[in-house]
Amino acid sequence: MAKNTILNLLEKKKYKELKEKMSAYNPVDLAELLVELDDKELAMVFRMIDKDDAAQVFSYMDDDQQQTLLNSFTSKEIRYILDSMATDDAVDLLEDMPANVVNRLLSQVSADTRADINRLLKYPEDSAGSIMTVEYIDLSPDMTVQQALDKIRKVGIHSETVYTCYVVVRRKLVGIVTAEVLMTNEKDTLIRDLMRENFIYIRTSDDQEDAAKLFRKYGLIAIPVLDDEGYIVGIVTFDDAIGVLTEETTEDIHKMAAMSSSEDSYLKTTVFQHAKNRIPWLLVLMFSSVITGAIITRYENAFAAVPLLVSFMPMLMDTGGNCGSQSSTLIIRGLAVDELHLSNLPSIVWKEFRVSLVVGTVLAVANGIRIYLMYQNVEMAVVVAISLIGTVMVAKMVGCMLPILAKQMHFDPAIMASPLITTIVDTCSIMIYFRIATVAFRL
Repeated sequence: MAKNTILNLLEKKKYKELKEKMSAYNPVDLAELLVELDDKELAMVFRMIDKDDAAQVFSYMDDDQQQTLLNSFTSKEIRYILDSMATDDAVDLLEDMPANVVNRLLSQVSADTRADINRLLKYPEDSAGSIMTVEYIDLSPDMTVQQALDKIRKVGIHSETVYTCYVVVRRKLVGIVTAEVLMTNEKDTLIRDLMRENFIYIRTSDDQEDAAKLFRKYGLIAIPVLDDEGYIVGIVTFDDAIGVLTEETTEDIHKMAAMSSSEDSYLKTTVFQHAKNRIPWLLVLMFSSVITGAIITRYENAFAAVPLLVSFMPMLMDTGGNCGSQSSTLIIRGLAVDELHLSNLPSIVWKEFRVSLVVGTVLAVANGIRIYLMYQNVEMAVVVAISLIGTVMVAKMVGCMLPILAKQMHFDPAIMASPLITTIVDTCSIMIYFRIATVAFRL
């Protein structure tokens, strides 16, 4: 069903047919389809969506669409949408809005929903508490399987997930039990005999990225969130974890390209904002090249004596930057998936050193032969070959060590990616090249 179909049905006032067509769509697909409508059409069509799906479709819309609909909603409609949304989705919506708008919206919802939202809004922005939901199924260890299944049928529709249930005694989490276990055991079996007491959990203050990594490591669907006293206050589900990992990956990609991160999509970010995100790092990298320029100026006499030296500078600098980027990319990826740590630094350095010897030797031989065939100059071929080996070795060392050291100093390893490493390696490669050249040619 495309935009034209919706508009045609609206114009012909075939509202019943339009409602039937929309009811067959997945909420995610329907939210994407509504992006194409203007404000007036959006408000009309949204009100035709089944009430059971409306809150879910609303949660998948972008911020602009949500704001448009909220401005057109009555108090009753606002109350229904926010009460029906998962608490973490409602919090995501309110976090991006001005305080006066948040207060107006919260005044429309039920007391229970308002209390849950206010509690989540108080957690630090990047903490596990800020992305958790309070809709989960809690069971007593003295319940039977039948009683547990009856409770799931009764309250499961309001829960984020029914696959994992949490066994609680006076708000303390004592175990977990899955729906699979409940459905494959006798109805009179007690929950305490089925629950698993060894479970993975996170604290409300834990970093949301650390929480997301647990999903990847253990293949979980949901993780309980405990406060400092061990009371369960909510759960984080895999869809929230995917959202966190997507945000972190996007942020890392921006930093690896020497840009400030932006929360908006590319097309929605203004030209000025794009420029603002890129200029600071470009200024830093541009002025850092002054060092390279100063080194080159120092060896002006070498250029005058052997002009051919200049022609190999771009090749050495580019090769060094590429080698450093290769190493840093692998290390940053290893750090991101928790595969590498500071304790692995000696092993990493030793491995990259051996890799640099092999890579440097192959590149040096290839370039040495090329230079000799083109210029019939053995000395120049040897100088460039040795410089190339030295440049590759330095680049690999810098590329593998800087991200790990950055993380140890609580910086984002992505900062130490291509642009910064390239700038450092450029300076080192020029120093190595001209030092070897001045000795070889006695300049």
